[in-house]
Amino acid sequence: MNIKSLLTAAVASVLGLTLTSNVFSAEPPPAAAAPLPGPAAKGVDPEIVGEEKAVLTIAPNVPPPIKRKHSTKVRVDLEVIEVVKRMADGVDYLFWTFGGEVPGLFIRVREGDMVEFHLKNHPTSKMPHNIDLHAVTGPGGGAASSFTAPGHESQFSFKAINPGLYVYHCATAPVGMHVANGMYGLIFVEPKEGLPPVDKEFYVMQSEFYTKGEFGEEGLQPFDQDKALDERASYVVFNGSVGALVGDKALQAKVGDRVRLFVGNGGPNLLSSFHVIGEIFDKVYQEGGIKVSQEQVQTTLVPAGGSAIVEFGTNVPGTYVIVDHSLFRAFNKGALGMMKVTGEPNLLVYSGKEVDAVYLGESALGGAEGKAASMEAEMKKAIATDPKIAAMGKDIIMEKGKRVYTQVCFACHMPEGQGLAGVFPPLAKSDWLMADKTRAIVSLIKGLSGPVTVNGQAYNGVMPPSMLNDEQIASVLTYVRNSWGNNGDIVTVEEVKKAHAESAGQ
Repeated sequence: MNIKSLLTAAVASVLGLTLTSNVFSAEPPPAAAAPLPGPAAKGVDPEIVGEEKAVLTIAPNVPPPIKRKHSTKVRVDLEVIEVVKRMADGVDYLFWTFGGEVPGLFIRVREGDMVEFHLKNHPTSKMPHNIDLHAVTGPGGGAASSFTAPGHESQFSFKAINPGLYVYHCATAPVGMHVANGMYGLIFVEPKEGLPPVDKEFYVMQSEFYTKGEFGEEGLQPFDQDKALDERASYVVFNGSVGALVGDKALQAKVGDRVRLFVGNGGPNLLSSFHVIGEIFDKVYQEGGIKVSQEQVQTTLVPAGGSAIVEFGTNVPGTYVIVDHSLFRAFNKGALGMMKVTGEPNLLVYSGKEVDAVYLGESALGGAEGKAASMEAEMKKAIATDPKIAAMGKDIIMEKGKRVYTQVCFACHMPEGQGLAGVFPPLAKSDWLMADKTRAIVSLIKGLSGPVTVNGQAYNGVMPPSMLNDEQIASVLTYVRNSWGNNGDIVTVEEVKKAHAESAGQ
């Protein structure tokens, strides 16, 4: 070794470097022993004890509160299936669903749970689908891991870190179309300490649909992309269809119950002004959080893709109407439900009607009786000379009329035509309705205001023009004039057209 090499080796020795081909390189210190992989490195959470299968429920039902005091592994199995279902009476739609239902099935887990999610896309589906759960902390809320072709199943897991009420929806492109066809629901991550106990919990979710046909137009209706882009909803509904929460499907409670509503808005476009007529929300958990953000609230806003939890007590029996307080949506597009409360009256809270006196004000509207007689004579003559009228199937007209009534009229006049005492006159056994067919037709065409007496009781309200077409007016009047103790003849389209023309000239 020459002098240069000796000097180089000496410097390397002093500096702790390794000499390789006359190039100095740092020699790493001896590697420390690698730590043994702990539970987190293995994907095992030490807080998780046992496992269970999630209880999933169809709206308006909610899974029971979680009683366990520890976190567990929860398996959720949710199937995507595309099915034709009822949108309204006489109207069908091809819904894309989570669990065969709109909204999708309600999921309830506990804060700290490890959720193993299985998304299955039915072999009959035409489209691939996935799921974005707003409760998930991770790319796309799970959408990136759950893209599933028809006839396939995807699995991913997430820890329910954040308690609250969250929307889930399909996030496959075009996202708006998948949501507009019914792909949304709610998942509640219950806080570890739970929520205060209540007597009844219900699942209510608003959304809108965009169909080629207008509201109530019969048949299988396709999706209308242009209406969706312009946010011109044909239907705005609770729980997936018109009338999903009315009649025998209404929410049920008793006087003295404390009620909690888990409210969601699937959108895809519209904000909900959620309101229960005749109730005050004692507590509102705004935007689905778990802290009470406001008390004594009349109407609460629920954004598209958002939620709210509302609570209230029931003090007085009766039927409480649930609406989006953007009222044309409620009374003309379907955003209307009911909660029926049974029990004893509480006159200290609500007396009912105490006085029903006549009040004429400065002027009173005149009736149409003068022209009614001549119009009625012309109608009878037309009926007698038109063979088409006699050949019409009354049962078909009645069925169509029932559909119109349940979509448009029942909210004020009640499902059995009983009306609302002192406010909306009854249609059942109605002397006013049956006395003058033409007057009844005109009242739907032009609306009705001013004093009327029905079955001996005075009413003085306002009924706006119905906005129904001539066939709908004929069928609904035939239905109400032949239901609930009424016994009349058919109201024909020709009669309505004639009344329409004559009323336009007045």
